[in-house]
Amino acid sequence: MLVEKELSELSVGHYVIKIVKQEGNYSLTAAGHIKNQAVINHLQSKKVYRVLIDDSKTIISKNTNNEPAEQIQSTINSANLKQASEIFNQSKKIQKKLFDDALSGSSLELSPVVEVTNKSIDAIFTSPDSLACMLNIREKDEYLLEHSVAVSVYITLFSRYLGFERDIIEQLSIGAFLHDIGKIKVPDNILNKPGKLTEAEFTIMKTHANHSIDIIKQTPGISELSLEVAALHHEKLDGKGYPFQVKAENISQYGRMIAICDIFDALTATRVYKEGFPHSKAFAILRELAKQGQLDSKLVDQFIKCVGVFPVGSLVQLESNKLALVKVRNDKNPTKPQVHSFYSVKQQHFIHKQEIDLSTCDDIIVKGVRAEEFDLDMQQIIDMLLMEG
Repeated sequence: MLVEKELSELSVGHYVIKIVKQEGNYSLTAAGHIKNQAVINHLQSKKVYRVLIDDSKTIISKNTNNEPAEQIQSTINSANLKQASEIFNQSKKIQKKLFDDALSGSSLELSPVVEVTNKSIDAIFTSPDSLACMLNIREKDEYLLEHSVAVSVYITLFSRYLGFERDIIEQLSIGAFLHDIGKIKVPDNILNKPGKLTEAEFTIMKTHANHSIDIIKQTPGISELSLEVAALHHEKLDGKGYPFQVKAENISQYGRMIAICDIFDALTATRVYKEGFPHSKAFAILRELAKQGQLDSKLVDQFIKCVGVFPVGSLVQLESNKLALVKVRNDKNPTKPQVHSFYSVKQQHFIHKQEIDLSTCDDIIVKGVRAEEFDLDMQQIIDMLLMEG
């Protein structure tokens, strides 16, 4: 049924046919679904007031604690990415202040954490792939600051995917933001050691979890759930985790979730002394850990579906010997997303950018790759492909 709607009534999932009332001369390139809030914001900026929708084609998003929310394809644009970058940089500044306060023995101030995690949650609800994309262009020498921010983003994405209530998501995001605060108490020579830690050094490293718990407990206004999720991030279902060797029956779903998010970011992040793994290899490691009884296998599979086989903002190598950046996920066929090709592997130089929908052509993804493998800078790639307006 065709229905006219004011822009204020328009929601993600509506199928827009045409513009009915506006001040300017803006026109739609084609009829289609509203994929995210950014599209509605764009229509508002063009002074569009009323549209015609086909209500029979509306996609309703499920939102229960038992089933993952239905995925509506989303993409990223320069405005969303700029906002995500600002949130990420603000998060790092707050994280640095938290580490400084913890090192000096001062109580942590929770209000900036609540503010920035709520900004992050809002951004993820509006354009989930934008913040996820930022995780691919981090600084090699800022892992300590960025890891907790990244884990907070991942658990927000994951809990949104599983359909949790907003209040729960907020508490999980705060707990993840603070989960590694105790690392500031670990000596630098152990914390930043490039090689494998000795048994004695690893014993010292593991104390960071105890320090985190102690510091978070003393933080005014912290919730029990935020403390719980931070305290459980290194516990394993087989009871061989730390600091308290908690066994499966006593590890909540939230504790199981942050363990997955924490390991995944540690595997994929590039550091000064270690290149991160491609997503595909990190997913394989998560599945192996689940097979060994360390991680929850069902949640691992759900996390992989949440992040996507080829996440937006990740690099892939095509059979045509081109490098491409994933622009739009394809939830119906995850191995065939929409990409931007930009680099010839054979000729080793940049080429004219081309948008490719892999679901409608013969080219295929050979593997996920890292920019460093080709002596490329991920920040420059993102700027070139996504920030050109």
